Amino acid sequence: MKPGSTRHVVPLLVAALAFVLPGFPSHAGTVNEYPEFPYPATGYTEPYRGQFHFSSRGGWMNDVNAPLYYNGTYHLFFQHNPHGLAWDTMHWGHATSPDLVHWTQKPMALEPGVHPGDLWSGGGVVDVNNTSGLRTGAEYPIVVFSGTNGVIVHYSNDAGRTFQTYDGGRKVVTPAGTSRDPKVFWHAPTSRWVMVVWSDAGGNGVDLYDSPDLLHWTWRSRYAAGWLFECPDFFPLAVDGNAANTRWVMTDASGEYVLGAFNGTTFTPEWTTPQRMDMGRNSFDGSFYAGLVFSNMPDGRTVQMVWMPGNAGSVWTGSASFPAELKLKTFPEGVRITRTPIAELQSLRTSSAAWTSRTITTDPASDPLAGTSADTYELIAEFDLTGATASRFGFKLHARADGSADRLVTYDRAAQTLYGAPLAPINGRVKMRLLVDRGQLEIFGNDGRLSVTDNVRFDSAPASQGIRLYAEGGSVKLVSLELYRLGSAWGTRESVLDTNLSGSWKAVGGTWTDVTGGKQGAAGSFTNGFYLSEQTGTDFTYEGDVRVVSGRAAALTFRASADATQHYTLNVDTAGFVKLWRPGRDVAVYPMPIAMGRTYHLKVVATGSRFLVYLDNGTVPIIDATDTAYVSGRFGMNVYEGTVLIQNVQVNATGFRTNLAGPWSPTAGTWTEPLGGGKQGSVAGDGFLLSSQTGGNFTYEGDVRVVNGVAAALTFRANANATQHYTANVDTSGFVKLWRPGRDVAVYPTPIVAGRTYHLKVVANGSRFQVYLDNGTVPVIDATDTAYASGRFGINVFAGTALIQNVNVSP
Repeated sequence: MKPGSTRHVVPLLVAALAFVLPGFPSHAGTVNEYPEFPYPATGYTEPYRGQFHFSSRGGWMNDVNAPLYYNGTYHLFFQHNPHGLAWDTMHWGHATSPDLVHWTQKPMALEPGVHPGDLWSGGGVVDVNNTSGLRTGAEYPIVVFSGTNGVIVHYSNDAGRTFQTYDGGRKVVTPAGTSRDPKVFWHAPTSRWVMVVWSDAGGNGVDLYDSPDLLHWTWRSRYAAGWLFECPDFFPLAVDGNAANTRWVMTDASGEYVLGAFNGTTFTPEWTTPQRMDMGRNSFDGSFYAGLVFSNMPDGRTVQMVWMPGNAGSVWTGSASFPAELKLKTFPEGVRITRTPIAELQSLRTSSAAWTSRTITTDPASDPLAGTSADTYELIAEFDLTGATASRFGFKLHARADGSADRLVTYDRAAQTLYGAPLAPINGRVKMRLLVDRGQLEIFGNDGRLSVTDNVRFDSAPASQGIRLYAEGGSVKLVSLELYRLGSAWGTRESVLDTNLSGSWKAVGGTWTDVTGGKQGAAGSFTNGFYLSEQTGTDFTYEGDVRVVSGRAAALTFRASADATQHYTLNVDTAGFVKLWRPGRDVAVYPMPIAMGRTYHLKVVATGSRFLVYLDNGTVPIIDATDTAYVSGRFGMNVYEGTVLIQNVQVNATGFRTNLAGPWSPTAGTWTEPLGGGKQGSVAGDGFLLSSQTGGNFTYEGDVRVVNGVAAALTFRANANATQHYTANVDTSGFVKLWRPGRDVAVYPTPIVAGRTYHLKVVANGSRFQVYLDNGTVPVIDATDTAYASGRFGINVFAGTALIQNVNVSP
C-alpha cells in the first residue's frame, strides 16, 4: 500500500477491523525468527472465504506484487500485514501454485527488520541469463523490486524460499517527487531490462529506466498522465492474435489503460483518454485495484491477478481476483482489452449440467435452473435478443424460497447494460460468464469485452444456495446455458513443510498444524498421531529432521496404509533410544540419550526386507534389521505422546555432502537439511555442528553461504563442546576471518554478500594456517597460532542463518 492510499483506506476499515488477531505478536521479525509464520490454523472454510480466490491464511492483504513463473511453479507475492486485519507494517507475503489455481501460502518473502527499506509494492523477474551476476548455485535468481522514494533490489537464489537485499539496501534509482511501485521487464528488441516507476513529480506519471543487469539503471524518459495514479503495469499485447500488430499497454492501479508504441526508451500513447479494463469499484476501498501481469510465463499468455479490497472475514482482510488472461481485440469502437478466466479453472469443476434452446419468460416454470442449488460455481450463458420482449433478464444468485437473493446479475435490454455496465449485443447476442464464490463475484460479458469484479457476502447456508434464471416484462431466447459446480482450491500443498513428496497430506490421529520451522504434531497420552502423504514407495532413502518439543517421540513413517493401521515408523524417543517399529513389533532398538528441543536427522534406507537406519549424518548405520511385514506404502511422519516438530522430509534427496565421519552433533542453534541439500544452521549467537572426526594437519574446505544475518564458517581443531576451536568465516560486515575464542587470528577485508555462496579452504600445518577464498591460488590469510594442535571438524553460523555444503577434508 502507498501513502496516498493509506490515508483513505485505513479510516474506512479500521473501525471495523483494527484489532490484533489472537496470538499475533505485533512486532517486526528478527533475523533469528525469519521467516515467521504466525497464523492460526484454518481450513479456509470461514464465512465469505473464497474457495477458489486466493486470500491470506490470516491478516491483511493488499496489492499483488511480482507475480511470476519459475521452474514449474507460479509465485504470487502480495502486500501483507500478518499481525492484524488492517493495513500496517508492510511485509511481502508469498504463495505458490503449480497451476495458477491451487495456491499454498508460504513463509514471508520480505519482512521488516530483516530486509531494509519500505517493503511496499513492486514487481519481479527471473534473471534466466544471470545478467545481474547474482546467481550462486543451480537456481536462476528471482529478483524483486520494492521501496518508496527510491527502488531497492532483493533477490533469491533458492527458488523464492529466501530473499537477500542487494548492496545493503542501496537505492538503485530515485525518481523526483514521491515515487513507488516499480515494474520491471525484459525488452528483447533492445536486449535491456526496463523499469517503470510511478512518481508525482510535476503530476502523475511514470519514469522509465533501462539496465543491462538489473542493478545499474539509466533514466530514459517520462510519460506524464493525470489519470495514471500508482501501481503501473506495462506490457505488449498482439491485436487479434496477430504478433505483427502489437500494442503496448500502460495501466495504473485502477485498471485504466492506454495503448501505444514503445521503442525501449519512450512510450508514445495513441490515446489521450484512458479506457477501463474492469468496471468494478476500481479504488483502494473497492473491488478491483493494483493488479499486475505474470512475468516469465511459459506459454506466452498474459495473465493478470488483481487485489479485491472488499473481501473480509473473521481472520483475514482482502483477496485476489481469479487469474484472467488479457488480450487485445478489435471492436466497432476500437481496439480494447478483454479479460477472461484462465482455462485452468476447469480443474475445479466437480459436476456439470447444460441446457439449450429455451425461451425464458416471466413464468418461473420456464426457468431450467428451477430446483438447482450450488455454493461455488461457474455459469456460462448465451442469449439471442432477436425478437426478445423482456425488458430485463439474468440470474438470481444464492436465491431463497421467499424470492429474495443475495445478488442479481441483470441485462437491461433497453440500456444495453450488464450489471449496470455497458455491453452492446454482438450479432444480436449477449454472452455472460459468472464466477460465483463465497465472497467474490466476477462477471464477464461477450467473451471478456466486459469485465466486472465485485465482492459479495454470499450466504452459503443450504437454504440460500438457489440459482434462478429470470426474465421481466416479456421473453428472451436462451441459446445455451452451462452450470459447473466448483470445488475448493485449498489444501493440496504444504505451507511450511519443505518436502519433495508429491500429492496432498492428511492427518490420521493427533493434531497437525503449521508453525515457524515446520509441521507440528501433537498427540495425547499413550496415543500415536500420523500425518501421511499420498506418495508411496517400496525401495528408497527416506530422511528428515525431527524434534521432540515435549513428551516422548518424533518419527518418520513409511510403507504405511492410508489409515496407518499398517506402517513402519522410525523414531527418536526421550525414554532413551532410537526405534524402528511396526504395529505388533519393535523391529530394532538403539539405546542412546534423546534430548527434548534438539533436532535430529533421521535417515532410513529401505531395500526389500532390509532397513538401514542412520542418525545425524553418521556413516555407519545404528540399526541394520530385517522385517517382511510390509512391502510398500505411504510416506509420512508420527508423533507419540507429546508435541513434535518435523521438517525437510525427503525421499532420495541430495542431502548433506561430506566425506567426514558422523554422527554430527550441535552445540547450539537449530541445524536442519533443507530441500536442495546442505546443512542449514540458525542461531542468535554462535552455533556449531561438529563431526566426530578429528584432525591435526589437513586441507579442509566447503561451500558456505550466509542466508541472512552475519557469518557462515568452517570450524576445525575443536573440542566436543566448541569451547576450543579455530573457525574460518565469511562475514557480511565485510571480511573473511580466522578466529578462536579470545582472539581474532587474522582478518581479510572484502565485501561479503548474503545469499552468495563462497568456497572456503583452510590448509592447516602445525601452527600455520592458510585460508583460500573462492578457489584462489593465493591465500587471503596466512597466519600462525599455537593454541590448538588437533580436534574435531565442524561448521558454524553466527547471528543468523547459514547454509553449508560439500564439506570435505583431505590430508
